[in-house]
Amino acid sequence: QVQLVESGGGLVQAGGSLTLSCAASGRTFSRYAMHWFRQAPGKEREFVAAISWIGGRQFYADSVEGRFTISRDNAKNMLYLKMNNLEPEDTAVYFCAAKWDVIRTNSDGMDYWGEGTLVTVSS
Repeated sequence: QVQLVESGGGLVQAGGSLTLSCAASGRTFSRYAMHWFRQAPGKEREFVAAISWIGGRQFYADSVEGRFTISRDNAKNMLYLKMNNLEPEDTAVYFCAAKWDVIRTNSDGMDYWGEGTLVTVSS
């Protein structure tokens, strides 16, 4: 069992930066591929970024490539998303999610989800 709690969301102006954190419980955190998804009002949940359980592989949605960086600290059971040059289109609730062993970009394939943290980017 893995429990995930996101933090770090808030209101930021366009062009600004935020770092989201996801604290995970459970002894097997290091074996889960970790993901960030987001859901904007009236839209479906979409993939943002993912990182392999060792941390050597990262994947990004085209819309955030070059602006967002995903990272993890397995010793601390923590996942991060550094977001730079934020745009109003990045406004959404951001969720971290865990999938045993493998990366998936489909939200239906996740094993565990956090409750989400709201990011609002003003223009």
